[in-house]
Parts: sequence; structure tokens; C-alpha cells
Amino acid sequence: MARQDSGLERHMPGLSGHKIDIVRTLVEQAPDKIVGGLQTALSAAAGDSALADVRQLVEAEVADRRLRNAVLSPVAPLFVGDGRNPNKLTFPAKALPLIWRGLKTDHPVEVAAAARTMADFRQDETPTDSLDRLVTLAAEGLRNQSTRDFIAAADVLDATRPGCTYALVACLDIGHIVRAATFRLPDWIGRTTEERAAAARLAYKDAISIADDAAPRFFEMLAAQLAEPWTIMRVVSSVMDHPGERYLAASELSVFALRLMDLIDQNLVHVAQFDLNAGTKAGVHAAEVVELITRQVSEMEQGIELAAEGGWGGRVKKQKRQLAACVEGRLREVEKLLAAALPTEGVKVGRMTKQQPRLGAAPDRKAREKVLAVLTFVEGIRTSANYGGFASTRAKVLEKAAENLDLYVEDALTLVRERLTSDPDLAREHLEVAAECATLIREPRAGDIIRRRASVAVDQAKSQTPAPAEDIAD
Repeated sequence: MARQDSGLERHMPGLSGHKIDIVRTLVEQAPDKIVGGLQTALSAAAGDSALADVRQLVEAEVADRRLRNAVLSPVAPLFVGDGRNPNKLTFPAKALPLIWRGLKTDHPVEVAAAARTMADFRQDETPTDSLDRLVTLAAEGLRNQSTRDFIAAADVLDATRPGCTYALVACLDIGHIVRAATFRLPDWIGRTTEERAAAARLAYKDAISIADDAAPRFFEMLAAQLAEPWTIMRVVSSVMDHPGERYLAASELSVFALRLMDLIDQNLVHVAQFDLNAGTKAGVHAAEVVELITRQVSEMEQGIELAAEGGWGGRVKKQKRQLAACVEGRLREVEKLLAAALPTEGVKVGRMTKQQPRLGAAPDRKAREKVLAVLTFVEGIRTSANYGGFASTRAKVLEKAAENLDLYVEDALTLVRERLTSDPDLAREHLEVAAECATLIREPRAGDIIRRRASVAVDQAKSQTPAPAEDIAD
């Protein structure tokens, strides 16, 4: 089949036809993310005339993919990697451009109509008939395999797993229903109302009226449209009218609950493996995972009538206990890590030994990173502590940490004011660590106060002037 002339050759005097074909082939084979990055980079270099030809080609490719993804939006998110994910419905990414090329080659009039539809598309106002027509034609093309591109697409699909082409055709057959349902998804996963639940049930019934086995596909296709696919459980719950555990477990939709519980287990491993040596970014990430787990557990508990003991109910209870144990284990480390980052030493005071800040050496960098990582984690789990069952432990740990921090700061400032430190600047560094900790234990203002007090005390010590009783007003 002769290569279609996109018209680019007429506008690319700087590139030969052979080079144009090479660049076009590379761009066409690149993933969407790469092409989007190329467009951004080339737009930033808009003044470079040497890149004008390539920029035009990339922009044309981006526009074409935008139209493709809009037309095939009911199935486009399912094309991921090699399509061999054993846990969910996916198709090989290489098949999607072949299907689109088949539509453009075999049905150019319909593609042009879809382009006009998308040129001024308004959700809930613009009819999607032209888009749905192409989805139907894609299903027919794969089913009949009458042209080269659809044959090639089917070969790629069936090389992934037996029956893969049939599975995609079955998805395309309910594509128009999924497209309309996708527009309603934000409402369906938001606050549930009887009206929204009825709309979800109606879409579900429309899907299974086309094929008796369409139910799992319908929810898989909707889940792929979501930023957090596991939230499809809300729609499943609405359609099944808040099902009991045994009823859902015996249905073909049980896979979505099982998948969510498996995901919770995977996330629990991330929390358990939280490495303090990785610094504050690791603390932020671990706290986000804890928040995610509490939301996922809540999804199970609120969407399904779980059994009191055993089964899914028992599994979810065990997961909650594991989460609390992981978090409380980290909380118990706070006091030890704080002591390591703000070291003290014993000094004789009469016949007694008193602990006071050790300010004669630079702060331990690794100890500082560890305490800031764990305190970042502790601060980050604030909103999930109540539901996770570790709010009380967290509050006690922070209260004790605040007391120890206050004692350290006051003792350190006293040593600086009385010029009992060998190097005031080293003392300032230790007080900076204390300020960073105070910011996480209390609030940013607490850290700023420590910094101001430390600055005044250190400046006075360096100036050799008598220090006032109060170094700065709080």
C-alpha cells in the first residue's frame, strides 16, 4: 500500500524525503509520553529554524494521537506495555496505532467527521455518534481482518495471549456505553446518591444486554479511565446495591475486591520497608502510602458488608492491624532518633551527673537525616491517624518529643550565653537541627523562634558582651 502523503514534504525544504520518512517512523513508533515531551522541547526552541521541519512533524503527530485517543477513548487506556499484565485486562500498546491506521486507511470520511466533532467538542452537548461509529468500525475491522493494518493488529494481539483479539472486539462492542458512562464517572465515584446509583445500574444493564459476559469488561474499561483504578469499587458497590461479602465473592465481579485487597498488601510492604536513610522524601512517600492504605481499607469497609470474622472481613482486619503495627513501630523510634540527632553528654554537677547538649563537634549528618525522615513521616500521617488506629500513640510520641526538644534547646542556649561552648557556630548548627525538628513536631513558627533565639545568643557570645537574662521575646 502506498504511503499516504501528509503534505509535510511540501513544507520541509530542509529535509529530504528520505530523512522525513526516517523522522516520521521514529515519531510514530515513540510512546505518547515521549512524543509529548518532544513537542514541549521543540516548542521551547520555536526560534530555531533548523528544527522547524521536525517541530511541524511532531505537532501533526500529536494532533493525530489526540484525535485517536478521543475516538478510541473507551479502550485506549487499556493499551499498556506488552499487554501481558496477569492481574487486569490490558492489550499490547503496539496494536493501538495499527488499529488507528486501519481506520484512517479504510474509513477516511468517518475519521474526518470525527475530527470535525472533536474540533468543537463540549461534553454533554456534542453528539458522539461519529466517534462511536469509528469504534464500531474498529470492531468490525478486527473481527473480519480484511485489510492489512487490521490483520497486523490482530497478529500483535493474539501473539500476546490466545483470544486477545476477541477480548478487544468484545470491549469495542460496548465502547459507546463506556464512553457515555465515562462522562458520569466523576459523579459516580463522588458522593453516592440514589439518582447516580440508578444511572450506573442502567449503564451496567445496557452493557450486559449486548453480551452476557460483559460485566467484568464494563468495569475494567471504566477502571482504566480513573486516576486511581481501585476506586471503581464504589461503582461496583452502587450497581450491586452495597453487596454482602458472600454475594460479591461468588460473583464475577469479585476480582475487583480481591485486586484491592492485594493492592493493600503490596502497599503494606512499602510501609514496612520505609528506609530512614533515604531522607525526608522517603518519609513523605511512606506517609502518603499510609494515607492511601487507610483510604483503600475504607473503600472495602464502606462498599461491602464484610463478615465479622474470617473471609474478606478477617483479611481486612488483619491488614489494619499490620498497618497500625508498622506505624507504631516507627513511632517508637522517634525518641531514640531524636536523641542521636541532638546528642548529650554527662557532666558532673557536684556529686550528681547531669546530661547537657554536646556542642563541641559538628552534628551527625546521618543522624539528622534519619530523625527528619521519621518526623516527616509522623507529621505526614496526621490525617490518617484516627482511621488507622494509631492517633493516640502518635500524640503521646509527639508530646514526649516536644518536651525533650524544649529541654535540649534551653540547655543549649544557656551554654552559648554563658560561653561554655568552644565554638558558638557549632552550637548554632545543633540548634538548627533542633529548629528543623521543632518545625515537624510542632509547626514552622516553632522552628523560626529557635533560629532567632540561637542567632541572638551566638551573636552575643561572639561579641563578648554580657548576655541579657532574656535573649529574645517569644
